[in-house]
Amino acid sequence: MTEQRERAEPERPADRSAPGRASRLGSLDPVAAYERRTTRIREEIARNRRGEYTVPTWVLALALAAVAGAWIVVLFVL
Repeated sequence: MTEQRERAEPERPADRSAPGRASRLGSLDPVAAYERRTTRIREEIARNRRGEYTVPTWVLALALAAVAGAWIVVLFVL
């Protein structure tokens, strides 16, 4: 009986493709992170080429403040 245990292969850790382990290592795997990042960038470029881009809200607010400020300068200073 002890000879069989000695000859048996030691247990190996779970493979990365195992369902439970993959979800835990997904955020730590640099290759997967690189692939997710390049996929997001490609999708954003495709959206922008189709004309689906949006201007960030802070840029619109800054432009509105600049126009309002310029109007105030024109009314009261000049």
